[in-house]
Parts: sequence; C-alpha cells; structure tokens
Amino acid sequence: MAGRWRSGGWRALLCLPLVWALPLAALTGCGPVTGPDDAVGRDGRAVQHLLDRRAEAVRERDAAAFLATVDHGSRRYREEQGRVFRQLAAVPLRSWSYRLVRTGGFQPALGTGRRLAAQIELRYRLAGYDTAPVVSAQHLTLAQRGSRWYVAADDGVVDGKRSGEQLWDQGRVEVVRGAHSLVLGVGQRRGLLHEVADTADRAVPALGRVWPGAWAGRVVVEVPADLDRMAALLGASPNGYRGIAAVTTGEVGGRDGNPSPADRVIVNPEAYQVLGDFGRQVVITHETAHVATRAATTASTPLWLSEGFADWVGYRTPGRTPGQVAPELADSVASGRLPRALPPDDAFRFGSEPDRLSQAYEQGWLACRLIADRWGSRKLVEFYREVGEAPGRSGAVESALRRVLDVDLAEFTADWRTYMKKELGEGVGAGGG
Repeated sequence: MAGRWRSGGWRALLCLPLVWALPLAALTGCGPVTGPDDAVGRDGRAVQHLLDRRAEAVRERDAAAFLATVDHGSRRYREEQGRVFRQLAAVPLRSWSYRLVRTGGFQPALGTGRRLAAQIELRYRLAGYDTAPVVSAQHLTLAQRGSRWYVAADDGVVDGKRSGEQLWDQGRVEVVRGAHSLVLGVGQRRGLLHEVADTADRAVPALGRVWPGAWAGRVVVEVPADLDRMAALLGASPNGYRGIAAVTTGEVGGRDGNPSPADRVIVNPEAYQVLGDFGRQVVITHETAHVATRAATTASTPLWLSEGFADWVGYRTPGRTPGQVAPELADSVASGRLPRALPPDDAFRFGSEPDRLSQAYEQGWLACRLIADRWGSRKLVEFYREVGEAPGRSGAVESALRRVLDVDLAEFTADWRTYMKKELGEGVGAGGG
C-alpha cells in the first residue's frame, strides 16, 4: 500500500551471526578449520601478536603503525586500509580488539612465504555509549614475509555479501552527539543527522517513563548513504528492507547476568526521509524500545510481543486513532475477517507480503495496547519480563498470562478479538499513519 511503512524488528537479524560464522573452508576453499592453539601452534600465536599490534594502532590513532600490519605486496589493499583508517577518525572509541578465532589451510604465496585464511573477531565499544562491545566477524587473508605475518586481503564475502562490514568501511564518518544519543552518518546531510539525534533524544526519556530498570539510557544510530549500504551493514539483500525505515541489530541475551552485545539502530534513509515528523518519532522510539528491552528479550519472547510492545511505546504519543495506526487490520475487521490467533513469528519476516507484515505488527500492537488498557502499563512490563524469563518458548506466554494477568490463552485471545472489533470499528477508512 503506497505511503505505508514499518519500522523493522531486531529479531529478524538473528540469522546474521550464523552467516558470519560459516567455516572458512566454505568461504575460501581452504582445508580443515583449526584454532590458534592447535595445529597452527606457533603461527597462531604470531598471528594473534599481529592482531594485537593492529588493534593498538587503532586505539592510539597511529596510521603508520596500522599500515605496518598490512602486506606491502598488496598495494590496493594498503590504499584501501589507509582510507578506512582515516574514515574512522571521528568515531569515539573506548576499546578495540581482535581475536583469532580459527584458521584455514596454508596456501602458497607469490614469491616467498605463505598465505593463511583466518576468521577474526572484532570487538569494540564507543566511548560514553556502549556498556558492552559490538562483536563482528571478519574473514582475512594473512601473508607471511620472513618470520612475520601481515594482513593481505579481506575475504569476508559470502554469496556476494560482505560479512562484518562497518559504517566506516563505506566512507568518512560524521558524528553528532545528542543528550541521549550518538548518531554516526556517512554521505548524509549534517542537518539530517542532527534531526535524527533530536528524535532519539525524545525517544530515550519516553522509554524511561514506561520501562523501569537498568538499561543504558542512550542509543547509537547509524545513518548510511542509501538502502544498499544499509543492507551491506546487515549482510543482507536490500530487497528485504525496502519500505523498512529502520532496524535494530543485536542478540537476545541477559540471562545469568551476561550483558548482551551493544545495539545499533540502523536507519534506511530512503524510507525514513519520506516520513513526516510523527512517523520519524514513532520509528526511532520503536527501535529505542528494542534497545531498552534487550536484556529482557530472549528466545522465549514471541515477535508479536517484542514488536507489539515497541509499537505500543512508539504510538503512545496522542495524534492517531487506532484505525489510523492499524489501517490494514481495520479493513480486515470491517470485512469480517478477524484473526483467530496471535500472529506467529514468520508473519514478521521481512520481504513477506506487505499487507501480511503490516497486519502482524498491528495485531501485536493491539494485543499490548489491550494489556496496558485493561491491566495497566506496569502489568504489561511485568508480563513482558515474565515471558522472557521462561526457560523456553513452549508455554512461556501461557504461563505468564496466568501468573501476571490471571487469564489463560483462550480467554486472552477472545478478549483481544473483542477489543479489536471495538477499537477498530470507528477507525475504519481513516487512512494511513
């Protein structure tokens, strides 16, 4: 439907680490995968020493020391690495480290020495914003010259997609700091970056009012140049993100006191800039809700709850009727087609039919709105946390409904369907939001 949009959900990105963690043999055609302390032995330790020197050069902003880790026989790669180092200059780093995860078989190198395929783990934190590191996989070719190892090439391309691409790989990063936000942009008007920061600065307090408990209380937003570059940051095809205004990357976590990796809200500038002020605020608030609720969101949390809660927070600002927030669902209700059950996870898959995707979000939003209206916003938060604390997906919602709301799933579903007819009856035909 023309003019419709949806802010994307972070859970759709959970497949990315699985892509990034493919064995190097699948990436390079090398031999069996080994680790730095087994068959490679001394070479593995020498490679880790190279990576430590490279990381120190980044932390110290020492371009000469950084380029000293790059193979002199790889002229184009050296030029590219020098450019990337300069593009990273404005990014406020608190920490930066590499770890050798595994290596592939040795390959003959041109001239003397050997070449080695390696999977590397990059971990970094942004000063003042990240309470846990971003973790990203890189796949590199290393070259040995004499007794020393050097980085010779980036091999992290699988099915035409580069794994572990960061914003500074795409161009010079501009930085805008807000009261509760850090916005990093490449190829964008500085005015847009300031506007995004202002929007995020309003979103963070909005979460503070409804989500009690510890979370960072700040958000990092990345604004790449266009849709294709957004998709590159996600290691995905751009086709699945057309019309998606933003996504939040991250992993489920928070169990046993272990912090989740740092989140990034990534904006699709092409979809974001066609929105009005209200739509932009909803998008950024929705994504900030994912950041705030990360530790309480686990594999036990269904998407209708995580996405519905994020939309509920985003749409708490007055100004839209239920029919305007949920036009596709309102049309369906008007035609007598009420959903019989809460939407399954696969209904939220990016790239699916637009109407089905929109209705999934709208159904989740209305379910969370029902809980907040009938039982109160505190009960909604308690229900969200209770579901996330379940040991597994099976029975998690049912148990939380009984414990927190004193209803069973059948009763809640019937109440949700009745609420849907009541709330959407007056909003049918009101138009898009």
